[in-house]
Amino acid sequence: MAPESRLAPAAPALLEALPDAVVVADREGRITYVNPAIRQLLGHRPDDLMGRSLTVLMPERLRRGHGTGFARYAATGEGKLVGATTQLLALHAAGHEVPVDLTISRLQQPATEAGDALVVAVLRDASTTILLERQFEVSRHLAAIQRVAAALTEAPDADAAFRQLLPALCTELDWDTATLWQPDGHTGRLAHAGTWTAPGEEPGALHAAAHRHRFARGEGLPGLAWAHRRPVAMEDLWSDPRFVRTDAARCDGVRTGVAFPVLRGDDLLAVCELFSREERPVPAELVDVLAHAGRQIGQFLGRLRAESEVRQLADTLQRSLLPSHLPAIRGVELAARYRPGGGAALVGGDTYDVMPLSDGRWMVFIADVCGTGAEAAAVTALTRHTARAAASPAAETTAGPADVLRAVNAALLRAQTDGPLRFVTACCLVLSPGPDGVCATVGVAGHPLPVLHRPDGLGEVGVPGHPLGITPDLDVAVVEVDLPRGTTLVLYTDGVTEARDDAGEQFGEDGLARVLAGVAGGAEAVVDAITAAVEDQLRGSRYEADDLAVLAVAVPA
Repeated sequence: MAPESRLAPAAPALLEALPDAVVVADREGRITYVNPAIRQLLGHRPDDLMGRSLTVLMPERLRRGHGTGFARYAATGEGKLVGATTQLLALHAAGHEVPVDLTISRLQQPATEAGDALVVAVLRDASTTILLERQFEVSRHLAAIQRVAAALTEAPDADAAFRQLLPALCTELDWDTATLWQPDGHTGRLAHAGTWTAPGEEPGALHAAAHRHRFARGEGLPGLAWAHRRPVAMEDLWSDPRFVRTDAARCDGVRTGVAFPVLRGDDLLAVCELFSREERPVPAELVDVLAHAGRQIGQFLGRLRAESEVRQLADTLQRSLLPSHLPAIRGVELAARYRPGGGAALVGGDTYDVMPLSDGRWMVFIADVCGTGAEAAAVTALTRHTARAAASPAAETTAGPADVLRAVNAALLRAQTDGPLRFVTACCLVLSPGPDGVCATVGVAGHPLPVLHRPDGLGEVGVPGHPLGITPDLDVAVVEVDLPRGTTLVLYTDGVTEARDDAGEQFGEDGLARVLAGVAGGAEAVVDAITAAVEDQLRGSRYEADDLAVLAVAVPA
């Protein structure tokens, strides 16, 4: 028969009405009183617990050592849990575990009042508190990952983003050091790609060991993250047999590590290892956040890498639309600059070219295609290559500026589709070098007129004409102009004159004239001065810059 509680007759009504469970035990660790709240918390009827050991409320794994510890407390009055609130797991009558906040106090009542009662324990349901703490921790980790992602967005390319990844992760998630591994396409293993340590600290033994290791799938901490495609935590690296760099971790004083894969779809981009010098728990919430971060960062880095590849492709395409170098012409200096626009389009529509004709003369060509992007690039390529074909030695007749421009116009009309109209403005020169200077034949099709820079002033050359690719009836007016020694002829696209500052004011023909008036001469000096002045105009501007091409033909004095 269960012993009768000696507290029950004297227990105040407040104790019975408390929402927290109250358990009283004697010196033998047997329950002598329990209030009704125990049924709501742990599913037990109070009468069923009377006289039973406190271990009935403990999970099996926590019962070991309880008897010895309780006996010591009964004898000495000293115990680790007394006087403090501790969060631990209690056993429900149905067999599952319930997190509780446990507060233990020693009963001070005289024996005549309390009999053998020794301790009173108050148990409060901690599941809500734990849930809130976990939600807060998840929110903190997610906010940290968002800050990491924000830091990566400032990287110009994927390689720079990878370099910024480790310090951002360690700083935001409070880890001491980190290592990055990336797949080696030749060996099929993970190779060391970077190490980060706190400022002022030198990379240690783990960094040196990383250079000696190549991890296969499932091998070591990074290989396990690769194989499982989820974060893998090792809370004690010194005793975990899966961690193959134990000596290095001991040497660096590193105790806990976690690795997570950076994934883009099914492709592994990298594995990040984070290390702590303190042995610390790696909660499931952090594992979930790192798994999410690995996918999020992977998508971002994958996009950066793809954009980098597109930019490289676009750069290659852009270079194909421009001459790799300008030829050397006796008695003439040539210089050119090209700068793509500042918009989303990766390929511009400006081009220029200089090529020899069959009779010893030279063709100089500059053009500006309406629009940017892939379609404009195709039109630009068609324009440049048609101009070269019309002026090549293989042509049936020696072409002049009007012939070249009409050939380009016909090609553009043949290539015209149902899409938007892609007209082209162009200027074509034919240079005839002589002993006293150069004679230039100039044809213009809707393009800004070339500017002749003479020692005594500036002047435009040519007749504006109509753009190419609009009408088959193209009339090109051709003019001849002498370029004596000490003069420079400047060809440019409207990216120069239409460049706008933050107030919306254009650089304009007046700006170009001011720059040329301040340059002593020489092809290189002229193009440098023009491009520098345009950059100054655009600096800090909210307006998108257009493509810019400048080509100068100078006849030295």
